[in-house]
Amino acid sequence: MRLTARAAAGTRQLDMARPMGTKGRTVAERGFSMQFNDRVSIDLADNGVAQVRFTRGDKMNALDPAQFDAVIAAGEALRTMKGLRVAVLSGEGRAFCAGLDTASFGGDGGGSSKLAERGYGNANRAQEAAMTWRKCPVPVIAAVHGVCFGGGLQIASGADIRVVHPQTRMAVMEMKWGLVPDMGGYALWRGLVRDDVLRELTYTNREFIGEEALQLGLATMLDDDPHARATALAETIANKNPEAIRGAKRLFRVMHEEGEDAILLAESEEQDAIMRQPNQIEAVMAEMQKRAPVFKDV
Repeated sequence: MRLTARAAAGTRQLDMARPMGTKGRTVAERGFSMQFNDRVSIDLADNGVAQVRFTRGDKMNALDPAQFDAVIAAGEALRTMKGLRVAVLSGEGRAFCAGLDTASFGGDGGGSSKLAERGYGNANRAQEAAMTWRKCPVPVIAAVHGVCFGGGLQIASGADIRVVHPQTRMAVMEMKWGLVPDMGGYALWRGLVRDDVLRELTYTNREFIGEEALQLGLATMLDDDPHARATALAETIANKNPEAIRGAKRLFRVMHEEGEDAILLAESEEQDAIMRQPNQIEAVMAEMQKRAPVFKDV
């Protein structure tokens, strides 16, 4: 591991010879750039928006073992990143993510052949690459362009919001290879796609484009420049009370996983923790005084 100054950008870059988590380490200030195994980068701006980029553009950000490790490490890094308010997830080059790297198809792909083993809480290694974005404490916005197949679609589905180019090529691709979607798709697609439609997409591995993805529920919105739109949306969210934003994301998880009684209690507990705190008071004062709020980082 080495730490080098990058004066032109006003940041410091942390290069990692191998994927790492963040045990015992936090990013203590904004204006940081991090690299994970030359496969994923994170740039945290002064406004609290982190740009998370898949940087294997020459391979359309396809998923081989090293890519899985880097994606998981980046997701873990976000969980302890000081000053983080929103993350934008995107891919460099011609694609968001083309799915499994066929060159590694004969190997273990996303990890051990014992897929039922849980190495990341409730998930295995491949599933964690998609589920880690749901575990992120702040909203994650995926900017999807080019190609988004198979595992790439499941990773994008882990985001809170998906901004998709109208001509992005997309597919639940696994049946093409005689497999089932197994990177968390079935957990993530609940409530997004109508059941019978999802079955048709899965059974046929039919390709569709971003325009249809919006109708299906797999895209939140369309834009000819999905990264710019996602970043603008992230900046809007970053200007809200960060404690309330994190609480709202926790509540969405409860909403999907728990019953009515648990949801009602969780709403009350989150509100109790937020009300009359400095950031909530600042939100009210800024609104009344018609000025931009200045929140304390979480």
